[in-house]
Amino acid sequence: MKYDVVIIGSGPGGYVSAIRASQLGLKAAIIEKESLGGICLNWGCIPTKSFLRSAEIVKIIESSDEYGIKSKFLDIDIKGVVKRSRNIAKSLSNGVKYLLKKNNVEVFFGKASFVDKNQLEIKNLDGSMTGIESENFVIATGGRPQKLPFIENSNDIWYYKEALQPSDIPKNLLVVGSGAIGVEFASFYRQMGSNVTLLEAQDRIVPNEDSDVSSFVEKQFLNKKIKIFKNTFLKEVNKKSEGLNAVFMLNEKKYDFDCDKIIIAVGITGNIDDLNTGAVGINVNNQRIIVDDYCRTNIENIFAIGDVASAPWLAHKASHEGVMVAELISGGKPHPIKRENIPACTFCDPEIASIGFTEDEVKQKKLDFKTGVFPFSANGKALAMGYKDGFIKTIIDKKTGEILGVHMVGAGVTELIHNFSLAKESEIVQENIENAIFPHPTLSEAIHESVLKASGKEIHI
Repeated sequence: MKYDVVIIGSGPGGYVSAIRASQLGLKAAIIEKESLGGICLNWGCIPTKSFLRSAEIVKIIESSDEYGIKSKFLDIDIKGVVKRSRNIAKSLSNGVKYLLKKNNVEVFFGKASFVDKNQLEIKNLDGSMTGIESENFVIATGGRPQKLPFIENSNDIWYYKEALQPSDIPKNLLVVGSGAIGVEFASFYRQMGSNVTLLEAQDRIVPNEDSDVSSFVEKQFLNKKIKIFKNTFLKEVNKKSEGLNAVFMLNEKKYDFDCDKIIIAVGITGNIDDLNTGAVGINVNNQRIIVDDYCRTNIENIFAIGDVASAPWLAHKASHEGVMVAELISGGKPHPIKRENIPACTFCDPEIASIGFTEDEVKQKKLDFKTGVFPFSANGKALAMGYKDGFIKTIIDKKTGEILGVHMVGAGVTELIHNFSLAKESEIVQENIENAIFPHPTLSEAIHESVLKASGKEIHI
């Protein structure tokens, strides 16, 4: 069987790349070892958002008195929460199946390994082998949770798959790592009633975000009675007759902590183990495939996209890379991705959304900048919805008006950040946003006011 392009992995990078390749007239196939849609759809982005929506409903019911509605809170059915999450994932996976069929992409289920730069072997689910040839290959195998070497496997040690299938709500939960995965699960389980403790090795939580956002989220978490330990390293985990005992270091002092479950969320490692990359000499470093700005490996006809290749570990970044690679293979001349134009979203409570440089990064680059910060507490729609906690911070080049970075925190901000994706891609500057008419009353008015604030033109604060 010969193809123009074969994609290994059907996550948001892989299936999008396959569909786009087929639209461009290429004979395309995709290889998937588990479920169509990959980790993001089946065990990542989508199921966690389903969980967090359930947590949001709990929060709304608990605070209904604030809206003038008296309601009696009912018990949480965690099995129902899980069932809803799994049904949504299944529905979307079936949707990917339909899209691939509609676009004439052939699907193989099994594990792929390279024979040479134009041949793969697929170990099918029934154990048989299938050979496949292609002019081009796209590796889109994604990543898996990074494990800590001193922690043994246990039913009480959770990674994202286990955390998305609880049989009950743990009374005491330890979350190790405060990146997007860690804080999302910390938010969910705290809202569901767990006593949550969060460990972070760096000096602030959500350390990739702007420092003002990190500080704000930390205060919000502390208000929710989530315990936070920064500059802290987990050293060992010991099994008890019931639950676990975790030992961690803080300022050279040893602490121990008893808990029912531990969620490990310390990073992602690339899925390259089964690919036999050595057979074709693909350059690999630290479990990741080395690529250029166009996602090309050192082998001219082999590409790698998404988590297996490079950070940030975001589904939309992988999808965009998948389209770019398909267009490149078909003879097009796509633009490489501008890393500073990739929006990031974290769906904890409060939500976080950002794009571009942080204030610390702008200072390091020695750029002449100004900032505008507008709180949601001064936005009419936010107050009406009960979303007063949070802000939008816009960082602007003083001379050119270029939007250097935007950092949002608060309810609904993940639905606002795309405005700045469009602005940066279209090279819209401060003056354009100032002159735009924003609808009232909406959360989006906070965007307008934050930009106005940077030049002292704000009206509502």
